[in-house]
Amino acid sequence: MRTTTAGRGRYLKYILAVLLGLGGCATNPIGYVTALPQVQPDLIEYRQLNDQVTGIAVSHQGRIFVNFPRWDKDPLYSVAELLPDGSLRPYPDHDFNRWGKDEAAHPEAHFVCVQSVVIDGDDNLWVIDPASPGFKGVVPGGAKLVRINLANDTIERNIPFDETAAPRSAYLNDVRIDQDGDFAYITDSGTGAILVVDLSNGTTRRRLAGHPSTKAEPGYVPVIDGKELRNEQGQVPQIHADGIAIDSSGTYLYYHALTASSLYRIRTSALKDFSLSEEQLAGFVEKVADTGAVDGMLTDADDNLYLTSLERNAIMRYRPAGDILETVVAGDAIQWPDSMDISPDDFLYVTASQIHRMPRFNNGRDRRMLPYKIFKIGLVPG
Repeated sequence: MRTTTAGRGRYLKYILAVLLGLGGCATNPIGYVTALPQVQPDLIEYRQLNDQVTGIAVSHQGRIFVNFPRWDKDPLYSVAELLPDGSLRPYPDHDFNRWGKDEAAHPEAHFVCVQSVVIDGDDNLWVIDPASPGFKGVVPGGAKLVRINLANDTIERNIPFDETAAPRSAYLNDVRIDQDGDFAYITDSGTGAILVVDLSNGTTRRRLAGHPSTKAEPGYVPVIDGKELRNEQGQVPQIHADGIAIDSSGTYLYYHALTASSLYRIRTSALKDFSLSEEQLAGFVEKVADTGAVDGMLTDADDNLYLTSLERNAIMRYRPAGDILETVVAGDAIQWPDSMDISPDDFLYVTASQIHRMPRFNNGRDRRMLPYKIFKIGLVPG
């Protein structure tokens, strides 16, 4: 993983301070490893936005893309490039970002309600459109996975999902592309499943749709800013498979239901093997850790897994090699940390979507505060 010069400087100063502050000797048992506390990186407010932002993606060239779902208000754009001067450019163009009565007749040709964006290994932008404005159900013909070539800013693939792949109650949430570029993996937080898309022909299979690992955990109640997350009926929202990440080798896919504490993983080779029955596939599911409520997930080049912790207003890091879960940064400013990406110069970007402040979770009162914010932190060795 790349590290900025400033990050290395802060880290070395911290180590020096710790060593100079040691007042005596300590003898540890053989095999006992003493780990230095993690350096708390600086949380930098990067940009302010007027629309509720969820997804963020940074290209290999450092271009930044964001998306805005159509939940209770119409955003200015569904997908936009965040330009260096802070302005937004509709992406890939104005036409695909238009949505109204005329466009509703052709939902396949316009963004309906975009949830997430991600960059693949070849520097293409992929966009997930669950096409469920206000979570009121999938608009027929609107759910799709779109690939945009960043070299010429044009749409190269537009893969539709029929009601078999995305039933009306589905909400396609996040996507990762296989290392070889031959498969896409998508979480469905509406019903609980992982969609496996064969990119050679667009064939889609719903996998683990009946498995507990893709479902909200019964009895789990997220507590954010001291308040239980409940809807206007007093019920805990059942938000199923949401966060997703893939390791650097493409061997494991990590996933997490939102209203749940458990982090799981499964071998991608098993997900792609359509000869396996659902019962056989379940045998490949591995529980990894208890993390609390998590939204976005991301792996770095060293296979550290970053997770946005809703209840801690924090970004956590899980290190599989040592089975260690640690806090990278925390702060009240990060209200519902949502999606993340890492830039070429080793900054981790995160959106704060304030979802828990929406009217549906506050007895009809809108507690969201403008502007919405994007933060970044310089990464240090972990």
